[in-house]
Amino acid sequence: MLKIVTWNVNGLRSCMEKGFMNFFKSVDADAFCIQETKMQEGQAGIFTDGYSQYWHSAFKKGYSGTAVFTKREPLSVSRGKGDDDLEGRILTLEYPEYYLVTVYAPNSQNELRRLSYRMEWEDEFRKYLQMLDAKKPVIACGDFNVAHREIDIKNAASNRRSAGFTDEEREKFTFLLQSGFTDAFRFLYPEAKDKYTYWSYMFNARSKNVGWRIDYFCVSERLNKAVSDCVLHNEIMGSDHCPVELQIF
Repeated sequence: MLKIVTWNVNGLRSCMEKGFMNFFKSVDADAFCIQETKMQEGQAGIFTDGYSQYWHSAFKKGYSGTAVFTKREPLSVSRGKGDDDLEGRILTLEYPEYYLVTVYAPNSQNELRRLSYRMEWEDEFRKYLQMLDAKKPVIACGDFNVAHREIDIKNAASNRRSAGFTDEEREKFTFLLQSGFTDAFRFLYPEAKDKYTYWSYMFNARSKNVGWRIDYFCVSERLNKAVSDCVLHNEIMGSDHCPVELQIF
């Protein structure tokens, strides 16, 4: 059984002070994927015995960034999707049997200032995953920054034009799934309600479970039968997101 964890830590150095390593050690994942590291490799001493570390930090310090800590050495490591990816949003590890991709999708921001950019980015990201999928199966995980269906957000009506729940963003995610990929959590739990991975720091949202499910494992459809479980660790603090665990093969 392969165990992979993804977590938007909203600043790894900050999360380290809030119990990151306790969870990292206890979950004992084969690969641990991180988004929004907000740091450059080497800015803090992060010791992960038995794991190799791979980083893709944003050019702008203190912003965005992805990383993967893995027990198993990959065949190759790619940063970005064939472009410069100065925001450190996509990190890909190739293994003999599959590609592991961790992603931190751009936020469309207040007043949807970045929505048009987000739409272009979504198209390019989908094409990138399809290109990989044509070679071998893909396990893509991370903060996709979209609540796909109304069941994936607490207050659907009032958030209809909020960043992360626009019709445009949701349609792009639908298109991704229609392009040969599966939302692993919904594959296993199609009607599970009140299951979220992100809660605002404001208004006691987490204690009230007023959340969004925006962190995903999306796997190539031919891996569907290999998916054993997908767990939302909403009991784990340290960030405004919670870790998500995939058990596969």
